Amino acid sequence: MTRRRRVTLTELMIVAACLGILASIAIPLYANAQARARIEQAQADLQMLALGVRQYADHMGTLPLALTVLMRPAVNDRNQSAGPFIATVPAPPLGGTPPWGAYAYMSRGDGTFLVTAAGDGTTITLP
Repeated sequence: MTRRRRVTLTELMIVAACLGILASIAIPLYANAQARARIEQAQADLQMLALGVRQYADHMGTLPLALTVLMRPAVNDRNQSAGPFIATVPAPPLGGTPPWGAYAYMSRGDGTFLVTAAGDGTTITLP
């Protein structure tokens, strides 16, 4: 006569508790990784936009009025054409708490500029 081994309720509860502990560790790590990825994407986008603004300013001798100006060729006072300086203004990362808003650009009167993004409880400003 062979005896069949059965899983007891205690063993099932131990396995469920272990899975619960693993999930409570893994889920926040995954959420943090997603937030870091969104922040890194925003930083890369802002660096690309800042580079386009600098190239435009070097060519034209003045800062652009808006980021959309960078998507068209520009002719300076020496009749030299250059550009477009960026292909498109990128969309901000999706998601986040709070969600990411559109990238902001501001030129200052002293010849400097800022590009800014905010989301995931973080504000990034370049240069």
